[in-house]
Amino acid sequence: MALHIPVGEEDSRSGDDARPVVYSWVVFALTFGLLISDYMARQVLNAVFPLLKAEWALSDGQLGALSSIVSVAVGLLTFPLSLAADRWGRVKSLTAMAVLWSLATLLCGMAQSYSQMLLGRLLVGVGEAAYGSVGIAVVIAVFPARLRATLASAFLAGTIVGQVLGVMIGGQVAASYGWRAAFVVMALSGLALAVVYPLIVKEARIGGRDRTASTPINLRGLPSQLFGMPTLILAYLGSGIQLFVTGSVTAWLPTYLNRFHAMPIDRAGRTAALYFLISAVGMILFGIVSDRRARANPIGKVSVAIMLTLSSALLLAVSFHLPHGMEQLIFIGLAAFCVSGVAGISGAMVANLTPVAIHATAFATLSLANNLVGFAPGPWITGLLADRIGLDGAMQLLPAGCLVSALCYGLARRTYQADLARFRKAGSP
Repeated sequence: MALHIPVGEEDSRSGDDARPVVYSWVVFALTFGLLISDYMARQVLNAVFPLLKAEWALSDGQLGALSSIVSVAVGLLTFPLSLAADRWGRVKSLTAMAVLWSLATLLCGMAQSYSQMLLGRLLVGVGEAAYGSVGIAVVIAVFPARLRATLASAFLAGTIVGQVLGVMIGGQVAASYGWRAAFVVMALSGLALAVVYPLIVKEARIGGRDRTASTPINLRGLPSQLFGMPTLILAYLGSGIQLFVTGSVTAWLPTYLNRFHAMPIDRAGRTAALYFLISAVGMILFGIVSDRRARANPIGKVSVAIMLTLSSALLLAVSFHLPHGMEQLIFIGLAAFCVSGVAGISGAMVANLTPVAIHATAFATLSLANNLVGFAPGPWITGLLADRIGLDGAMQLLPAGCLVSALCYGLARRTYQADLARFRKAGSP
């Protein structure tokens, strides 16, 4: 029989009266650190786009494919690998993933051709496939349920911090020692964290393995748990479409600054990193705001997502139609503050409507949408468009994605409260 657990009653650590303990914060810090390493390995490529383009005579479409292939692998593999982690142990799974993506990043640093780099990037995606979904399941397992949007936003802000460090450090190292050294630095940092993680984070103390082992997952009932409510489907789509925009901006902003603002590669990397940091701050703050809004009315959480997607559309439209100069840079910063804010809200919506025993699998489904709808096609399609209408023109089309995302959250606002009541009513004591 499938396990259904109402919101706020998953276990003693997740109840509304529970308080996070020191070990909870240690688990968060280490899992957050590995997520940063994950995205450093993923995003260092974007800092060296101009160098690769010059050395191997690549088109923008080929550069975009190097970024997108990671997300394709993540999207295809996140679900089965997260399901395996739910069943066989999350800590061991996270450690194995970190080792694989770090070794694959090292392979990228040794690539002698575009095809070898493409293979290395594919393996990076295989290693990173389930880290976000399994990692966030570990984090919310050791904290109270009332903090879900805040925690999801804070944890997912690690993706932005990783982008910041990957682009900034990668650009600096590449400018001084060449692009190969940038990949080596990212690989070694990931391997170091992979050694430390299992020494401190123990499966028994986070409760994941014991709970799933004692309550077998009903595979036949899994589709209905993951897709049986309209709000879940709309949350997956809204998040994925918004991340099409976010992924495109993340991948191409350093190159945009290099081409249109005449910034050298190291300065372009530092400037893009500043924007990514602004985005991380916005993600955390809007997660906190959505949790506070939801205390009085659960729909408040979704209303914040609608506001963010509409604001992103407006600010991005203004940003990329302005002349290249300081005013444009200011508006890009304002857009960055809003564009990633829905990530934690979507994660909280999914967590609130799925049983805790399958949370890694539920987050994998969200990750699948984020990657196959968002991160995978975004940089590649933007690169193809840039080959035809210029990078400037391609970036001007991105606000349309935010409007479609806003429509998804608008529909979700109409169904969320009813679906939440239905989920709670279905819960078994």
